[in-house]
Amino acid sequence: MSAFAGDLAPGAEPLIAPGADVAEDVTFGAHVVVHGDTVIGPGCVIGDHAVLGREPVLSPRSRAGSDAALAPLRLGPGAVVGAGSIVFAGATVAAAAIVGDQAFVRERSTVGAGSVIGRGSALDNDVAVGARVRVQSGVYLCAFTVVEDDVFLGPGACTTNDHTMSRHPRGEALQGPVLRRACRIGGGAVLVPGIEIGVEAFVGAGAVVTRDVGEREVVVGVPARVVRHVSDEDLLERWR
Repeated sequence: MSAFAGDLAPGAEPLIAPGADVAEDVTFGAHVVVHGDTVIGPGCVIGDHAVLGREPVLSPRSRAGSDAALAPLRLGPGAVVGAGSIVFAGATVAAAAIVGDQAFVRERSTVGAGSVIGRGSALDNDVAVGARVRVQSGVYLCAFTVVEDDVFLGPGACTTNDHTMSRHPRGEALQGPVLRRACRIGGGAVLVPGIEIGVEAFVGAGAVVTRDVGEREVVVGVPARVVRHVSDEDLLERWR
């Protein structure tokens, strides 16, 4: 383990397991737990009671597991993990990304550079989040969801990956939604398994999306329907 000289909460030094690799200038809050083989890059900030590198505990019937050993958790330079958050072994949090307070990032999931995962949001296993993504509070990203760069997800948005609700043959693949670059998902929206939200598309708050949404389409309602298209003036490059 590398030496470190981060600022520690008084009387509450982190519990760091043998084999963890911690850069010299990491800042720890109180009562942090770092499991073995975790890699924490320079300039990271870890909030009170965060747990890093935890191994998952899976049901014997779980389809999420694998016989292969998990890679170490890796936090890139300047990453922030908020108070009470749990980031599992096998996950990757890239440079300058923020995992908010009480968030949950499971094994084999990735959070891209500069992205923000809001308070209490959950990334299930095998979720891929790109760069500069904004995930607001209380969002659920189910296993196998793909979120490309510059996507926005409003508070309480929910993705799903199993049409049968666990009544399909064992070994049948689950299908998370795919959210293409710079699309926007409104608060409380629900995305059904396997759908695709197109580049720069807009899903209104509370919509239930049951079919693919095309590039720049604006959809609202239950079930969601197309009402217009995103104007040129509202495209991401006009707002950088």
